[in-house]
Amino acid sequence: MTEHSTEAVTYEVTGSIARIRLNRPEYRNAQNSVMTYALDAALQRATDDDDVKVIVLSGNGDHFCAGHDIGTPGRDVDVEYERKAVIHWTHVDKEGGDLRWARESEVYMGMCRRWREVPKPVIAMVHGACIAGGLMLAWSCDFIIASDDAFFSDPVVRMGIPGVEYFAHPWVMNPRAAKEFLFTGDRFSATRALELGMVNQVVPRADLESTVVAMAERISAMPRFGLALTKKAVNQAEDLQGLRAGMDSVFGLHHFAHAHNAETSTDSLGGLDAKSMAARNKEQAGS
Repeated sequence: MTEHSTEAVTYEVTGSIARIRLNRPEYRNAQNSVMTYALDAALQRATDDDDVKVIVLSGNGDHFCAGHDIGTPGRDVDVEYERKAVIHWTHVDKEGGDLRWARESEVYMGMCRRWREVPKPVIAMVHGACIAGGLMLAWSCDFIIASDDAFFSDPVVRMGIPGVEYFAHPWVMNPRAAKEFLFTGDRFSATRALELGMVNQVVPRADLESTVVAMAERISAMPRFGLALTKKAVNQAEDLQGLRAGMDSVFGLHHFAHAHNAETSTDSLGGLDAKSMAARNKEQAGS
């Protein structure tokens, strides 16, 4: 077993399985750019390791991922990183839509698309919260195995924004369910997500680890190149069903909403910060 840690993720290889864990548990694994690029480096490392057949993505602590970092002390929106997902100028020192488009094209939409193309099977092991940006991470994976305490939500319509940047909603569930999911901002339980086809399996929390490892080991018995070609085949079929083009069109609507917010409220998020979003989400969950 080899192990490598960074501030934002941990990386471990056991046999043919690479385990990547989001590692900001004190912030429910809210995804800042440090985490984004650490995750990208870990996925690249697993891809380059010929002994790795399957990758498992999970979160340390009580939750998988509570979304994008919009308010922790580690939020690093103004920091420049080496761009890998798209060819575009840096967002640093830009203003308005120029800033938002450049940054979100890279660290949100671009990175998730890049991770979806990892040529090895990736299993998302989801427990606790999987919210907004957390959905994007899970949806970039090939399998989602969830514990019975997991829940899923995309509450960003509260900000006047039509869903997260990696807009896979109508493909990972049916369009009517996607409208319910977005229009209400409700939490969908793991059982509901299974009924809609958004996750592959739901198991008791105590069985989550063993179930995921057993699935990863079963997949590892298949030939590596055959798995890569099969993954590409299914991804291409999804794109022919409109996934990629649909995301592109909604990404424009997403940024139009940011611009509208910037003109009509205090900021591009409609005046909602992390605390106010969390309060509204808890209020909705309790109603």
